Amino acid sequence: MSSPPPTPGIHHVTCIAGDPQENLDFWVETLGLRLVKRSINQDDPGTYHFFFADAEGTAGTSMTFFPWEDMRQGKVGSGQVSRTAFRVPEGSLDYWEDRFDDYGVAYEERVERFGETVLPFEDPDGLPVELVATEIPDDDPVVPWTEFVPGEHAIRGFHSVTLWIADTEPTMELLETMGFERVGREQSPDDTPGDERTRFAASGPVGKYVDVLPTIAGGRQGHGTVHHVAFQTPTDADQSAMRDAVRSRGLSPTGQIDRHWFRSVYFREHGGVLFELATKDPGYDSDEPLSDLGGSLVLPGEFESRREEIEAGLPDVTVPTSQAPDQ
Repeated sequence: MSSPPPTPGIHHVTCIAGDPQENLDFWVETLGLRLVKRSINQDDPGTYHFFFADAEGTAGTSMTFFPWEDMRQGKVGSGQVSRTAFRVPEGSLDYWEDRFDDYGVAYEERVERFGETVLPFEDPDGLPVELVATEIPDDDPVVPWTEFVPGEHAIRGFHSVTLWIADTEPTMELLETMGFERVGREQSPDDTPGDERTRFAASGPVGKYVDVLPTIAGGRQGHGTVHHVAFQTPTDADQSAMRDAVRSRGLSPTGQIDRHWFRSVYFREHGGVLFELATKDPGYDSDEPLSDLGGSLVLPGEFESRREEIEAGLPDVTVPTSQAPDQ
């Protein structure tokens, strides 16, 4: 069997939140990401699905959330994405620590990892997140959103995800099948004491790293945990080839599912983490003008005919804006 085209890296990361307004306030105002899509969970239409990204919803920048208010608090453990890291320009971490102090965000001491400085923190639901200070090239595809955070400090899409896995070797072999390359190992006392972190790099400029750490710590899904991580398979042909490669590793990927802004294939990798393969098109601006992304509730496909019913069941939310309201 021939190898599939390698994934350029992470497409999006989807997490579980609690209160939807608190989630909006933090990710838009505190972190300065743009709400590029306000929609619903297509498998549970009584729940919002929020997409936060750069100014244009570039692949490799979107952090998405299902705010399931009645779900219990989660716990990070084996078989989960334990950390989601974002890139920020070098020299930005002082700004971010000051901002976190102003907004009451819980953060930890900086750590050094693979020659880069990392600032760990948590969102209001306890989700572990990191900012990684890194050099941003002149031709970087990310377009920073500057409504709340100045461009010289703004988040520039994903840096990496860290996977906690009990038996790491099958997962690491799968990542290589997907086109990732092992690029380094180092001790990781800041995460699971004494364990070794293995880093894999994809071919693209954004969201290119996946770190794998061995742990048998038990976890549970709930508020403050990652639901799944999606990897870029830009075209249908790329996705089909990757799906075949995944099946050759003894896994059971779904058929292609239309998610309106991309087409998806899902599977659980050997260690239990839910992976998704996502196409580039149609994109977040396929149903809203770029200038209006996130401005209204978008109900994809068949859900539009149920708008009145769906809107009645969703809590009211207000998207933060830096503009003063009309007097």
